[in-house]
Amino acid sequence: MFSGIDEVDWASMEHAYGPADDVPVLLRGLASADPAERESALDGMYGAVHHQGDVYACTLACIPFLFELAVDPDVQDRGSVVELLTSIGGFDLDEDDDEIDEDEIEGAANYAMAAAAVTAGAGVFFELIADEDPGVRLAAPLALATLHRHPVRVLDLLRERLPAEPDEEVRLALVEAAGRVALRHRPLAGRVVEWLTLLVDRERAPGLRLAALAQLARCCPDALPRDVVPVVSGLLRELRTAPGGAPDADPDTEPEADAEVEPEPETDPVGCPDLSRAEPGAAPTLVGQLRALSAQDSAGRGAPWAADLLRTLHVGLDDRVGDRTALLVDQLRSPDRWQRIDAVRMSGGLIRAWRGSYGELVALVGDQLADPEPRLAEAASHVLEELFSLAAPTADALAARLAADPGGWVKEWASGPPGLGSTVKALSRLGDARAVPALAAALELPEVPHDVGFAVAHLGRAACPLAAALRRRLAGVPLDEGAYDRASPLLAGLTGLRAGEATPEVLRVLRGAPEYRGEWLRTAALRALGSFGPAAREAVPELRAMLRRPGTATEAAEALWAVAGDRDAVLPVLTEGLGSDQVHDRRAAAAALGALGPQAAVVAPRLRGLLAHEELWLRVDAAIALWEVTGRPEESTEVLLTAWERNRHVRVRVAECLARMGPVGPASTAAQVLRAELSSVRRHNALDGGYGSHDTYEDEKLLALCRQALRGTGKGSTA
Repeated sequence: MFSGIDEVDWASMEHAYGPADDVPVLLRGLASADPAERESALDGMYGAVHHQGDVYACTLACIPFLFELAVDPDVQDRGSVVELLTSIGGFDLDEDDDEIDEDEIEGAANYAMAAAAVTAGAGVFFELIADEDPGVRLAAPLALATLHRHPVRVLDLLRERLPAEPDEEVRLALVEAAGRVALRHRPLAGRVVEWLTLLVDRERAPGLRLAALAQLARCCPDALPRDVVPVVSGLLRELRTAPGGAPDADPDTEPEADAEVEPEPETDPVGCPDLSRAEPGAAPTLVGQLRALSAQDSAGRGAPWAADLLRTLHVGLDDRVGDRTALLVDQLRSPDRWQRIDAVRMSGGLIRAWRGSYGELVALVGDQLADPEPRLAEAASHVLEELFSLAAPTADALAARLAADPGGWVKEWASGPPGLGSTVKALSRLGDARAVPALAAALELPEVPHDVGFAVAHLGRAACPLAAALRRRLAGVPLDEGAYDRASPLLAGLTGLRAGEATPEVLRVLRGAPEYRGEWLRTAALRALGSFGPAAREAVPELRAMLRRPGTATEAAEALWAVAGDRDAVLPVLTEGLGSDQVHDRRAAAAALGALGPQAAVVAPRLRGLLAHEELWLRVDAAIALWEVTGRPEESTEVLLTAWERNRHVRVRVAECLARMGPVGPASTAAQVLRAELSSVRRHNALDGGYGSHDTYEDEKLLALCRQALRGTGKGSTA
């Protein structure tokens, strides 16, 4: 084995972390009899040689040696090697619609050479599909479906192998590979669908039928049975009652019951090592950590692969929100805690990306808060935290969990400041006063949680009892290099309460802000003073003085206008801000001028000149300000609607303006745009492969604003 490996000039090549002269050690490590050494070598291959899917010259040089490892029966953990080869060779340039620039040409050439090299040797996977090692048999089907040049032969082999395969998880992999063939080779989709439909109708094993349904949803959702919800629900019941099923695992036997539960990503298996079958090693590698997490997540499950199948099914069902909701409702009523944990996680993913009627589903998620299994309750609170007003059906359940678990009010982390627990945040975001005792306790801690101010702001007037504690803590903040981190949560809370009585404490921070992050701290203090309005009149001299201070002049002018309404003092500063070299400063000045309304009408020509600026967000801010200072919507509306179509993330800001403009004509372009948004099932800010904690909140806000604009209930100009 490894004939010629020392003749390769590895030192002349590089990987993600420098010279590739360590690659021979990694390759030999993959053949080691020591599990820890194999794990460390695999970690090095993914971490350096194939870093984040990249292909280097040294990656190409590895391919022949990886094939040697894959076919040698004396090598252990060969399934991981097959997966690595699949990842290296599985990149498809045809799937990338973006043009390749000059800097990417070399990388693209490497991907193409890797695909050609691995595909050329893919015939060995035909033999490996019947290998004695079940880990190899698990990896081989997807390798064939991804890499082999003759998909008809691959499909025939998958069908032939299925009846002879004894391992249930490998059988599922054979079906998954068929779905992969259908997606990559659309002319074969009909044959794949025919086979999958036969499996759904005639196969007895519930797991295999569920796998077939999942792949049907993935490659041809129209071929799913009309009664897919009751069919899947029945299969889940069969899995619970099958030998080896776990109708309700005993939490006392499960590891680390207090671990944080995070939503699991929906990912394509190509390029991701299957870590569930490998032996755990002692080395503190990323691969080892992932294996440990996989083992922990599978402990006590009767069918640990069922969650992946259900996720695939949900992805395939796409915008059939009613069916997906019904499936999750049934799952959340299961006696199997693991099925409920999976359903909670998938409920979060569904609600985050799709609009729908979720009252019943959310209430059932809330029911899990009372479950004695900590992972289930924690998963539910994580989901509810991101729902804001949609979590209203669970308010009592959240309050009950909050009262029962004061230890979860604040989360401590190994590094960084503490943060509020999910239950506290979820209840605060509902504006529920029952969150106040938890926030009061948090304000008494030596280090105030970094997000306490945002929770106070969501509570609004219900949090007024906290004003005194916020003032006291702010008064005690040392004005040193750590001032911003300690003061910003307190300032955010006082801003949300509009607590004008805190003006002396805020002025102390404004005057004494240190050099380190001083501008950030002054900006936060100025926002607080601006929110206090006339109640902060004692700050007027300080605000006037800050109009001449670079960096925060616009924020000072904005605050001075809110506190004293001094047009003559703030208008020149804000007008000057419109000419700043920094787009951010020009945007801030435009927004502040809009708050002046008709009293800033003199700057209308300057604002009008920004409507053609290359920066879209500046065009939007200028258009909104132009309407606010002139009261004439026509020239602003066209700019706003154009921006709406070009950048979905600007839609909330545009809708806010349209709602304030007043009645939108039923036949107008604006009305058509708003109605089209309301008719969309997909959330406007849904992203594939990522999300933000406020995505649902922002989209629900957008929907409310669209309805408000169409009803004509806007309050008009802010003047």
